[in-house]
Amino acid sequence: MSTGSTEIPLQADAVIVGAGFAGLYMLHRLRKLGMSAVVFEQGTDVGGTWYWNRYPGARCDAESLAYSYSFSESLEQEWEWSERYATQPEILRYAQHVADRLDLRRDIHFSTKVEDAHFDDSRNVWVVRTAHSDRQTEARFCIMATGCLSVPQRPDIDGLDGFAGELHQASLWPHEGVDFTGKRVGVIGTGSSAIQAIPVIAEQAKTLTVFQRTPNFSVPAVNGILDPKWVAEFKTNYRAHRQNHKNGFGQGFGDLEITPREQGPVALTADELSSDELDAVLERYWSTGGARFMGAVGDALINTDVNARFADFVRDKIRSIVSDTATAELLCPKDHPIGTKRICVDSDYYATYNRANVNLCDVRAVPIERITPDGVQTKAALHELDVLVLATGFDAMTGALLNIDIRGEQGLKLAEAWNAGPVTYLGLGIAGFPNLFTITGPGSPSVLSNMLVSIEQHVDWIIGLIEYMAHGQKHRVDVDASAQKGWVAHVNEVADATLFPKGGSWYLGANVEGKPRVFMPYAGGVGAYREVCDEVAADDYRGFSFTG
Repeated sequence: MSTGSTEIPLQADAVIVGAGFAGLYMLHRLRKLGMSAVVFEQGTDVGGTWYWNRYPGARCDAESLAYSYSFSESLEQEWEWSERYATQPEILRYAQHVADRLDLRRDIHFSTKVEDAHFDDSRNVWVVRTAHSDRQTEARFCIMATGCLSVPQRPDIDGLDGFAGELHQASLWPHEGVDFTGKRVGVIGTGSSAIQAIPVIAEQAKTLTVFQRTPNFSVPAVNGILDPKWVAEFKTNYRAHRQNHKNGFGQGFGDLEITPREQGPVALTADELSSDELDAVLERYWSTGGARFMGAVGDALINTDVNARFADFVRDKIRSIVSDTATAELLCPKDHPIGTKRICVDSDYYATYNRANVNLCDVRAVPIERITPDGVQTKAALHELDVLVLATGFDAMTGALLNIDIRGEQGLKLAEAWNAGPVTYLGLGIAGFPNLFTITGPGSPSVLSNMLVSIEQHVDWIIGLIEYMAHGQKHRVDVDASAQKGWVAHVNEVADATLFPKGGSWYLGANVEGKPRVFMPYAGGVGAYREVCDEVAADDYRGFSFTG
């Protein structure tokens, strides 16, 4: 379906790296400005994370009616979602539909990996080179739409490449799918991807062995087929819903209702509720489903004691669902505050361990020693397998950027600028890298938000800055180092006021050996963040400097 552009242009006003939702919208907005743009995409089609992540059970944890573009009223009215939480195939079809509807493919080069992007100080242009062509593209602007979860993390386990059976990585799933019928299957990892895949694989496989090092908290999705009448009523209020989401009043993580309202926690602090009242609130949020569970009260990710109440509630739910007492205890997280690692959203994950063909292996107690041709050898036994699935996460937020040789003014390497961890101004620009923008980069709400809301906000903001430059006849924009330093300090201050730094999660880069431990997203919320960005823009883009 790709049918993208074939000949790489020598020049463009802007180069966009990535053809997921961020890259598609960026291309659309640049075209509306009358600017020329070229998109380089490593995959063979649009879709970004939804192109690559085709594992069984893959679906979004934001509700479909909210995880969609808001810039086109006709698009949001015409497109029909089938489920409350859309599956990967449906989201991919949506991305393909948008690309076709807006005729975006003619400026996208598929199967094209960007190797390096170097800034030429003398001419104020970016020179971008891909792996599949001797041609270089020069552009005034370079916009990274590479995604936050786009670089798979492969475990360093001895003998992995020597496995004689089928070896699959969740985030690089075969397009033709995998048939597990009658096969002995193993899954390494119990993060979000695994929690979605395990119930589906278990239904097909002869046996399924889950190798778990660290259990994660998960809440039910309570997914279902959307009622057309409910959707029709909801869509009469779509504009108001979208505005609420932009301002942070609900995000579509289980909170969508027909009538728009400024949604917030039931109470700002748990102290406002009696113990019985808090239990009732948690039960209601659990029954409704979705990741908004953590937003039931305002201090769940701030107050250690309140967080413990949430964690105890979920652990009790796990024990009530899983029949085997020992298995239930292994599935109960006890090493991190709930919500400080990504809260997972599932469909029958815990109940899957009641199946006779499913076994949980605790590799913290009994470590994996190596992979043999026949299966997984732990300290205790050899688990013979026909299929091994790796669901071991991503090099999040920075991985895709650091995989490209990005060099700014005077040859400054991004890898050197970020040697101690990622630093940005607003998650949008980086000191020392003129005319370079990152969409949902480190230092912005990104992975703590509905990504479509944050993508649109970033793209619109970048477009506003480019228009500002055009009106002032400026050709170069730089991030002031002092502004960047101040923003990084603010991001850290906000994070330190929460329990997030105690999670040891990929938010901190803790899942990648040798990666600096820095809390990467902005935890202040999309509403507060949008206000800051709007204030910066209104103050002649404070923290940026412009030259002709």
